[in-house]
Amino acid sequence: MNTLSKDELKTLMQKQKGLCVSIFMPTHRAGAETQQNPIRLRNLLRKAEDRLIESGLRAQEAEELLKPTQEILGNGLFWRRQSDGFAMFLSSDVFKYYSLPLDFRELLVITDRFHIKPLLPILSGDGQFHVLALSQNQVRLLQGTRQSVNEVDLEGVPKNLADALQSDIFGKQLRSHTGASVGGGDRSSMFHGQGAGTEVPKKDNILRYFKLIDKGLYELLRDKREPLVLAGVDYLFPIYKEANSYPHILDEGITGNPEGLSAEELHKEAWAVVHPHFQKAQEEAISLYMQSAGTGLTSSDVEEIVQAAYHGRVGSLFVAVGLQQWGAFDPDSNEVHLRQKAEPGDEDILDFAAIQTFLNGGDVYAVRPEKVPDNAPMAAVFRY
Repeated sequence: MNTLSKDELKTLMQKQKGLCVSIFMPTHRAGAETQQNPIRLRNLLRKAEDRLIESGLRAQEAEELLKPTQEILGNGLFWRRQSDGFAMFLSSDVFKYYSLPLDFRELLVITDRFHIKPLLPILSGDGQFHVLALSQNQVRLLQGTRQSVNEVDLEGVPKNLADALQSDIFGKQLRSHTGASVGGGDRSSMFHGQGAGTEVPKKDNILRYFKLIDKGLYELLRDKREPLVLAGVDYLFPIYKEANSYPHILDEGITGNPEGLSAEELHKEAWAVVHPHFQKAQEEAISLYMQSAGTGLTSSDVEEIVQAAYHGRVGSLFVAVGLQQWGAFDPDSNEVHLRQKAEPGDEDILDFAAIQTFLNGGDVYAVRPEKVPDNAPMAAVFRY
Protein backbone atom coordinates (compact mmCIF):
# COMPACT_ATOMS: atom_id res chain seq x y z
CA MET A 1 0.00 0.00 0.00
CA ASN A 2 1.35 3.45 -0.91
CA THR A 3 1.60 5.95 1.90
CA LEU A 4 1.51 9.70 1.46
CA SER A 5 3.76 11.94 3.54
CA LYS A 6 3.28 15.66 4.06
CA ASP A 7 6.45 16.30 2.05
CA GLU A 8 4.98 14.39 -0.92
CA LEU A 9 1.75 16.32 -0.49
CA LYS A 10 3.72 19.55 -0.59
CA THR A 11 5.39 18.41 -3.82
CA LEU A 12 1.99 17.73 -5.40
CA MET A 13 0.90 21.24 -4.43
CA GLN A 14 3.63 22.85 -6.50
CA LYS A 15 2.87 24.35 -9.86
CA GLN A 16 3.34 21.81 -12.67
CA LYS A 17 4.11 22.13 -16.37
CA GLY A 18 1.04 21.88 -18.58
CA LEU A 19 -2.31 20.31 -17.72
CA CYS A 20 -2.63 18.20 -14.58
CA VAL A 21 -5.00 15.25 -14.21
CA SER A 22 -6.24 14.44 -10.69
CA ILE A 23 -8.40 11.35 -10.15
CA PHE A 24 -10.05 10.16 -6.96
CA MET A 25 -12.26 7.11 -6.59
CA PRO A 26 -13.46 4.63 -3.97
CA THR A 27 -12.04 1.12 -4.17
CA HIS A 28 -13.02 -2.33 -2.95
CA ARG A 29 -10.62 -4.09 -0.62
CA ALA A 30 -11.39 -7.76 -1.22
CA GLY A 31 -13.54 -10.33 -2.99
CA ALA A 32 -14.92 -10.40 -6.51
CA GLU A 33 -15.76 -6.68 -6.25
CA THR A 34 -12.05 -5.84 -6.58
CA GLN A 35 -12.49 -6.50 -10.32
CA GLN A 36 -14.52 -3.27 -10.46
CA ASN A 37 -11.51 -1.19 -9.37
CA PRO A 38 -9.60 -1.12 -12.71
CA ILE A 39 -12.88 -0.84 -14.63
CA ARG A 40 -13.79 2.29 -12.66
CA LEU A 41 -10.35 3.79 -13.33
CA ARG A 42 -10.53 2.91 -17.03
CA ASN A 43 -13.87 4.76 -17.31
CA LEU A 44 -12.41 7.81 -15.56
CA LEU A 45 -9.42 7.78 -17.89
CA ARG A 46 -11.74 7.79 -20.90
CA LYS A 47 -13.44 10.88 -19.46
CA ALA A 48 -10.04 12.41 -18.79
CA GLU A 49 -8.99 11.89 -22.42
CA ASP A 50 -12.15 13.63 -23.64
CA ARG A 51 -11.63 16.50 -21.21
CA LEU A 52 -8.00 16.93 -22.22
CA ILE A 53 -9.02 17.20 -25.87
CA GLU A 54 -11.72 19.72 -24.93
CA SER A 55 -9.00 21.69 -23.11
CA GLY A 56 -6.98 22.03 -26.31
CA LEU A 57 -4.76 18.97 -26.59
CA ARG A 58 -4.67 16.93 -29.77
CA ALA A 59 -5.95 13.35 -29.45
CA GLN A 60 -2.44 11.97 -29.80
CA GLU A 61 -1.12 14.31 -27.08
CA ALA A 62 -3.91 13.32 -24.72
CA GLU A 63 -3.24 9.64 -25.35
CA GLU A 64 0.49 10.14 -24.73
CA LEU A 65 -0.14 12.01 -21.46
CA LEU A 66 -2.31 9.17 -20.14
CA LYS A 67 -0.03 6.38 -21.42
CA PRO A 68 1.76 5.75 -18.05
CA THR A 69 -1.53 4.62 -16.50
CA GLN A 70 -1.44 1.43 -18.59
CA GLU A 71 1.20 -0.03 -16.27
CA ILE A 72 -1.29 -0.37 -13.42
CA LEU A 73 -4.55 -0.98 -15.30
CA GLY A 74 -3.53 -4.54 -16.07
CA ASN A 75 -1.86 -5.23 -12.72
CA GLY A 76 -4.30 -7.66 -11.13
CA LEU A 77 -2.24 -8.08 -7.96
CA PHE A 78 -2.22 -4.32 -7.36
CA TRP A 79 -6.01 -4.08 -7.63
CA ARG A 80 -6.52 -6.99 -5.24
CA ARG A 81 -4.54 -5.16 -2.55
CA GLN A 82 -6.46 -1.91 -2.26
CA SER A 83 -7.55 0.24 0.63
CA ASP A 84 -10.69 2.42 0.73
CA GLY A 85 -9.65 5.02 -1.81
CA PHE A 86 -7.39 5.50 -4.83
CA ALA A 87 -5.81 8.80 -5.89
CA MET A 88 -3.83 9.44 -9.08
CA PHE A 89 -1.89 12.51 -10.22
CA LEU A 90 -0.62 12.80 -13.76
CA SER A 91 1.11 15.53 -15.74
CA SER A 92 3.87 15.62 -18.33
CA ASP A 93 6.46 15.33 -15.55
CA VAL A 94 4.61 13.56 -12.73
CA PHE A 95 2.88 10.20 -12.34
CA LYS A 96 1.92 9.36 -8.76
CA TYR A 97 -0.79 7.10 -7.40
CA TYR A 98 -1.79 6.10 -3.90
CA SER A 99 -3.96 3.51 -2.23
CA LEU A 100 -5.15 5.24 0.93
CA PRO A 101 -7.48 4.58 3.87
CA LEU A 102 -9.66 7.54 2.85
CA ASP A 103 -13.20 7.18 1.55
CA PHE A 104 -13.06 9.26 -1.64
CA ARG A 105 -15.96 10.27 -3.82
CA GLU A 106 -15.37 9.71 -7.52
CA LEU A 107 -13.82 12.89 -8.89
CA LEU A 108 -11.90 13.95 -12.00
CA VAL A 109 -10.26 17.39 -12.11
CA ILE A 110 -8.12 18.75 -14.96
CA THR A 111 -6.52 22.17 -14.43
CA ASP A 112 -3.02 23.65 -14.45
CA ARG A 113 -2.27 22.24 -10.97
CA PHE A 114 -3.13 19.10 -9.05
CA HIS A 115 -6.33 19.01 -7.02
CA ILE A 116 -5.41 17.93 -3.49
CA LYS A 117 -8.33 18.91 -1.24
CA PRO A 118 -9.66 15.33 -0.88
CA LEU A 119 -6.28 14.45 0.66
CA LEU A 120 -6.40 17.20 3.29
CA PRO A 121 -8.07 15.06 6.01
CA ILE A 122 -4.57 13.57 6.34
CA LEU A 123 -3.60 16.94 7.84
CA SER A 124 -6.55 17.36 10.18
CA GLY A 125 -8.93 15.67 12.58
CA ASP A 126 -9.63 12.66 10.37
CA GLY A 127 -5.97 12.25 9.55
CA GLN A 128 -3.77 9.20 9.41
CA PHE A 129 -2.19 7.46 12.37
CA HIS A 130 -0.24 4.26 12.97
CA VAL A 131 -0.57 1.46 15.49
CA LEU A 132 2.48 -0.59 16.39
CA ALA A 133 1.32 -3.86 17.94
CA LEU A 134 4.20 -5.41 19.88
CA SER A 135 4.79 -8.73 21.53
CA GLN A 136 7.74 -11.08 21.79
CA ASN A 137 6.00 -13.35 19.25
CA GLN A 138 4.67 -10.84 16.69
CA VAL A 139 5.10 -7.34 15.29
CA ARG A 140 2.36 -5.60 13.30
CA LEU A 141 2.10 -2.07 11.95
CA LEU A 142 -1.35 -0.70 11.10
CA GLN A 143 -2.24 2.49 9.28
CA GLY A 144 -5.63 3.99 10.02
CA THR A 145 -7.98 6.93 9.73
CA ARG A 146 -11.27 7.56 11.46
CA GLN A 147 -13.06 5.27 8.99
CA SER A 148 -10.66 2.47 8.26
CA VAL A 149 -7.47 0.54 8.94
CA ASN A 150 -4.91 -1.35 6.85
CA GLU A 151 -2.03 -3.59 7.79
CA VAL A 152 1.29 -2.31 6.44
CA ASP A 153 3.72 -4.79 4.91
CA LEU A 154 6.89 -4.72 7.00
CA GLU A 155 10.29 -5.18 5.42
CA GLY A 156 13.53 -5.06 7.33
CA VAL A 157 11.73 -5.60 10.64
CA PRO A 158 12.14 -8.81 12.67
CA LYS A 159 8.91 -10.80 12.81
CA ASN A 160 9.40 -11.68 16.47
CA LEU A 161 12.06 -11.92 19.16
CA ALA A 162 13.26 -15.31 17.94
CA ASP A 163 13.70 -13.89 14.44
CA ALA A 164 15.71 -11.01 15.89
CA LEU A 165 17.94 -13.46 17.77
CA GLN A 166 18.82 -15.11 14.47
CA SER A 167 19.76 -11.87 12.73
CA ASP A 168 23.43 -11.14 12.13
CA ILE A 169 23.25 -7.75 13.81
CA PHE A 170 21.57 -9.13 16.90
CA GLY A 171 23.86 -12.15 16.92
CA LYS A 172 26.96 -9.97 16.95
CA GLN A 173 25.54 -7.95 19.83
CA LEU A 174 24.79 -11.10 21.84
CA ARG A 175 28.11 -12.75 21.11
CA SER A 176 29.92 -9.65 22.33
CA HIS A 177 28.02 -9.96 25.63
CA THR A 178 27.94 -13.73 26.08
CA GLY A 179 30.65 -15.31 23.99
CA ALA A 180 27.99 -17.83 22.86
CA SER A 181 26.96 -18.81 19.34
CA VAL A 182 23.48 -17.61 18.39
CA GLY A 183 23.03 -20.48 16.00
CA GLY A 184 23.88 -23.10 18.62
CA GLY A 185 21.93 -24.68 21.43
CA ASP A 186 22.41 -21.71 23.75
CA ARG A 187 19.98 -19.50 21.79
CA SER A 188 16.97 -20.39 23.95
CA SER A 189 18.89 -20.01 27.17
CA MET A 190 20.17 -16.58 26.11
CA PHE A 191 16.60 -15.52 25.36
CA HIS A 192 15.85 -16.16 29.03
CA GLY A 193 18.99 -14.45 30.20
CA GLN A 194 20.74 -17.63 31.30
CA GLY A 195 23.41 -18.03 28.60
CA ALA A 196 26.90 -19.32 29.17
CA GLY A 197 29.34 -16.71 30.41
CA THR A 198 28.01 -13.31 31.38
CA GLU A 199 24.27 -13.34 32.09
CA VAL A 200 22.18 -11.23 29.67
CA PRO A 201 19.00 -9.89 31.30
CA LYS A 202 15.77 -10.51 29.44
CA LYS A 203 15.10 -6.76 29.28
CA ASP A 204 18.36 -6.25 27.38
CA ASN A 205 17.31 -8.81 24.78
CA ILE A 206 13.94 -7.11 24.36
CA LEU A 207 15.57 -3.68 24.13
CA ARG A 208 17.85 -4.87 21.32
CA TYR A 209 14.84 -6.47 19.61
CA PHE A 210 12.97 -3.18 19.82
CA LYS A 211 15.96 -1.26 18.47
CA LEU A 212 15.90 -3.49 15.40
CA ILE A 213 12.18 -2.80 15.01
CA ASP A 214 12.75 0.94 15.36
CA LYS A 215 15.54 0.79 12.77
CA GLY A 216 13.28 -1.06 10.34
CA LEU A 217 10.42 1.39 10.87
CA TYR A 218 12.68 4.35 10.18
CA GLU A 219 12.42 3.94 6.42
CA LEU A 220 8.62 3.74 6.64
CA LEU A 221 8.06 6.63 9.05
CA ARG A 222 11.01 8.98 8.67
CA ASP A 223 9.13 11.60 6.61
CA LYS A 224 5.88 11.31 8.53
CA ARG A 225 4.32 13.25 11.36
CA GLU A 226 1.35 11.03 12.09
CA PRO A 227 0.84 9.90 15.68
CA LEU A 228 2.02 6.40 16.55
CA VAL A 229 0.09 4.37 19.12
CA LEU A 230 1.74 1.44 20.87
CA ALA A 231 -0.24 -1.71 21.63
CA GLY A 232 1.22 -4.29 23.97
CA VAL A 233 1.67 -5.54 27.50
CA ASP A 234 2.28 -2.47 29.66
CA TYR A 235 5.80 -3.42 30.82
CA LEU A 236 6.94 -3.31 27.16
CA PHE A 237 5.99 0.36 26.69
CA PRO A 238 8.93 1.97 28.55
CA ILE A 239 11.37 -0.47 26.93
CA TYR A 240 10.15 0.38 23.42
CA LYS A 241 10.16 4.11 24.15
CA GLU A 242 13.80 3.76 25.20
CA ALA A 243 14.55 2.26 21.77
CA ASN A 244 12.23 4.57 19.81
CA SER A 245 13.52 7.35 17.53
CA TYR A 246 10.15 8.37 16.00
CA PRO A 247 9.22 11.74 17.55
CA HIS A 248 5.43 11.43 17.22
CA ILE A 249 4.82 8.44 19.47
CA LEU A 250 1.93 9.06 21.91
CA ASP A 251 2.26 8.66 25.65
CA GLU A 252 -0.98 6.73 25.92
CA GLY A 253 -1.19 3.27 24.36
CA ILE A 254 -3.35 0.15 24.12
CA THR A 255 -2.52 -2.17 27.01
CA GLY A 256 -2.77 -5.94 26.84
CA ASN A 257 -1.46 -8.66 24.56
CA PRO A 258 -2.38 -7.58 21.00
CA GLU A 259 -1.80 -10.99 19.41
CA GLY A 260 -5.44 -12.04 19.73
CA LEU A 261 -6.86 -8.73 18.49
CA SER A 262 -7.93 -8.16 14.89
CA ALA A 263 -6.88 -5.07 12.97
CA GLU A 264 -10.43 -3.71 13.39
CA GLU A 265 -10.32 -4.21 17.17
CA LEU A 266 -6.96 -2.46 17.42
CA HIS A 267 -8.26 0.34 15.21
CA LYS A 268 -11.24 0.93 17.48
CA GLU A 269 -9.07 1.15 20.59
CA ALA A 270 -6.44 3.29 18.84
CA TRP A 271 -9.01 5.77 17.56
CA ALA A 272 -10.11 6.40 21.15
CA VAL A 273 -6.49 7.36 21.86
CA VAL A 274 -5.74 9.52 18.80
CA HIS A 275 -9.10 11.25 18.37
CA PRO A 276 -8.55 13.64 21.30
CA HIS A 277 -5.06 14.31 19.95
CA PHE A 278 -6.47 15.28 16.55
CA GLN A 279 -9.39 17.21 17.97
CA LYS A 280 -7.40 19.34 20.41
CA ALA A 281 -5.67 21.43 17.76
CA GLN A 282 -8.86 21.81 15.71
CA GLU A 283 -10.93 22.83 18.73
CA GLU A 284 -8.30 25.37 19.75
CA ALA A 285 -8.39 26.85 16.23
CA ILE A 286 -12.21 27.05 16.29
CA SER A 287 -12.07 28.68 19.72
CA LEU A 288 -9.61 31.25 18.41
CA TYR A 289 -11.91 31.93 15.45
CA MET A 290 -14.86 32.56 17.75
CA GLN A 291 -12.85 34.76 20.10
CA SER A 292 -11.45 36.81 17.22
CA ALA A 293 -14.79 37.31 15.42
CA GLY A 294 -15.46 40.99 14.80
CA THR A 295 -11.81 42.03 15.17
CA GLY A 296 -10.95 41.86 11.47
CA LEU A 297 -8.77 38.80 12.08
CA THR A 298 -11.38 36.29 10.85
CA SER A 299 -13.37 35.89 7.66
CA SER A 300 -15.70 33.49 5.90
CA ASP A 301 -15.62 35.48 2.66
CA VAL A 302 -14.15 33.32 -0.10
CA GLU A 303 -12.54 36.13 -2.07
CA GLU A 304 -10.94 37.73 0.98
CA ILE A 305 -9.58 34.39 2.19
CA VAL A 306 -8.09 33.48 -1.21
CA GLN A 307 -6.25 36.80 -1.36
CA ALA A 308 -5.01 36.46 2.22
CA ALA A 309 -3.92 32.84 1.69
CA TYR A 310 -1.86 33.76 -1.37
CA HIS A 311 -0.07 36.51 0.59
CA GLY A 312 0.62 34.28 3.60
CA ARG A 313 -1.80 35.95 6.01
CA VAL A 314 -3.89 32.87 6.87
CA GLY A 315 -2.86 31.19 10.11
CA SER A 316 -5.70 28.66 10.25
CA LEU A 317 -8.06 27.63 7.46
CA PHE A 318 -11.24 25.57 7.71
CA VAL A 319 -12.27 24.20 4.34
CA ALA A 320 -15.24 22.01 3.43
CA VAL A 321 -14.43 18.62 1.95
CA GLY A 322 -16.67 17.49 -0.90
CA LEU A 323 -17.49 21.01 -2.15
CA GLN A 324 -15.95 22.87 -5.08
CA GLN A 325 -16.03 26.57 -5.85
CA TRP A 326 -14.75 27.10 -9.37
CA GLY A 327 -12.98 30.23 -10.42
CA ALA A 328 -9.57 31.83 -10.89
CA PHE A 329 -7.19 34.04 -8.98
CA ASP A 330 -5.09 36.68 -10.76
CA PRO A 331 -2.01 37.41 -8.62
CA ASP A 332 -1.12 40.48 -10.69
CA SER A 333 -4.41 42.27 -10.03
CA ASN A 334 -5.10 40.39 -6.77
CA GLU A 335 -8.60 39.67 -8.08
CA VAL A 336 -10.67 36.54 -7.51
CA HIS A 337 -13.20 35.52 -10.16
CA LEU A 338 -15.88 33.08 -8.97
CA ARG A 339 -18.10 31.11 -11.35
CA GLN A 340 -21.05 28.76 -11.05
CA LYS A 341 -19.58 26.30 -13.56
CA ALA A 342 -15.95 25.56 -14.35
CA GLU A 343 -14.57 27.27 -17.43
CA PRO A 344 -11.29 26.43 -19.20
CA GLY A 345 -8.41 27.47 -16.95
CA ASP A 346 -10.53 27.50 -13.79
CA GLU A 347 -9.65 25.63 -10.62
CA ASP A 348 -11.30 24.89 -7.32
CA ILE A 349 -10.72 28.12 -5.40
CA LEU A 350 -11.19 26.30 -2.07
CA ASP A 351 -8.40 23.93 -3.07
CA PHE A 352 -6.21 26.86 -4.11
CA ALA A 353 -6.68 28.57 -0.73
CA ALA A 354 -5.84 25.35 1.11
CA ILE A 355 -2.67 24.87 -0.94
CA GLN A 356 -1.50 28.44 -0.39
CA THR A 357 -2.20 28.25 3.34
CA PHE A 358 -0.27 25.02 3.68
CA LEU A 359 2.70 26.21 1.59
CA ASN A 360 2.88 29.42 3.64
CA GLY A 361 3.04 27.50 6.92
CA GLY A 362 -0.59 27.81 8.01
CA ASP A 363 -2.76 25.07 9.48
CA VAL A 364 -5.44 23.50 7.26
CA TYR A 365 -8.48 21.73 8.70
CA ALA A 366 -10.41 19.81 6.06
CA VAL A 367 -13.79 19.17 7.65
CA ARG A 368 -17.35 18.27 6.75
CA PRO A 369 -19.28 21.31 5.44
CA GLU A 370 -21.36 21.63 8.61
CA LYS A 371 -18.18 21.90 10.69
CA VAL A 372 -16.91 25.04 8.94
CA PRO A 373 -17.51 28.13 11.14
CA ASP A 374 -20.28 30.47 9.98
CA ASN A 375 -21.72 27.73 7.71
CA ALA A 376 -19.49 28.91 4.87
CA PRO A 377 -17.45 26.89 2.30
CA MET A 378 -14.36 28.01 4.17
CA ALA A 379 -13.35 30.23 7.07
CA ALA A 380 -10.01 31.61 8.19
CA VAL A 381 -8.13 33.11 11.09
CA PHE A 382 -5.64 35.70 9.86
CA ARG A 383 -2.15 36.21 11.26
CA TYR A 384 -2.51 39.98 10.94
